[in-house]
Amino acid sequence: MKNKQIATAIIAILALLTITACASRPSADQFGYGPRTSMERRYTATIEAPAQPLKPRRMMKLQVSIRDAAGNPVDNAQIEVDGGMPQHGHGLPTKPRVTRSLGDGRYEIDGLRFNMGGWWELRLAVTSAAGSDRVTFNLEV
Repeated sequence: MKNKQIATAIIAILALLTITACASRPSADQFGYGPRTSMERRYTATIEAPAQPLKPRRMMKLQVSIRDAAGNPVDNAQIEVDGGMPQHGHGLPTKPRVTRSLGDGRYEIDGLRFNMGGWWELRLAVTSAAGSDRVTFNLEV
């Protein structure tokens, strides 16, 4: 029984090391609130700097601005929010979502919580008349 527990622990450690090794931290210029261009260049997203700095273990709201490729505000978009810690291999501890449209291509994301300090990705899947695309923010918490 003891050998089985040791083998399980070794496998878990190796899996964690593999995940950590595969997630290379982006360069410093890839961090921050943006603007960030989406993968297929349909959108540019910018997080409005929050009044309080990002801190672990605190529920927060963020506002994000979405513009199309021509720089026009994107209203009536569907936005899904996701994220996680690539070097740790886990997602966000909460299910943040867009709770309201503020007009002029601005949206409020509520229910966001980071459970520890470090490098986090905040990923937005945006769908509007311009199509579907994804944008990622690298944040230091």
